[in-house]
Amino acid sequence: MSEAEAATLEAVDILQIMELLPHRYPFLMVDRIIDINRDDSAIGLKNVTINEPHFLGHFPEQPVMPGVLLIEGMAQTAGAICVHARQGSARPKLVYFMTIDKAKFRKPVVPGDTVEYHVAKIKSRGTIWKFRVEAIVAGGKVAEAEISAMLVDA
Repeated sequence: MSEAEAATLEAVDILQIMELLPHRYPFLMVDRIIDINRDDSAIGLKNVTINEPHFLGHFPEQPVMPGVLLIEGMAQTAGAICVHARQGSARPKLVYFMTIDKAKFRKPVVPGDTVEYHVAKIKSRGTIWKFRVEAIVAGGKVAEAEISAMLVDA
């Protein structure tokens, strides 16, 4: 791969994400991934709408996206770029979420928000990956954590 090719940032749409991940509605928490830099970093996008099922009970009078779903969206973004970086026969079948560390939630996410899931690889060793993740809405950090996952050829 040339330097120019390595410097080109990629993007994947929802159909490509569904090829990379086994998740489906209502549990697919990322709509698009942009600025993919191999398996080093990327930005996942999630358009939060009132039609999502978790808002029926969280909370009907003041809908707030559950923090655990923000973490899941960041993990799905990280998992998708790990799988995307391995083409052909090297592509794993699944990505298993392993750990969540240093999680902080700073501001509620509500219908109408567009969440950016910023993921950056901290390290990888074999099939284990660790990422620093942040959820950002309108330029402000709403959540952050460190997560790890394992790629498997199930």
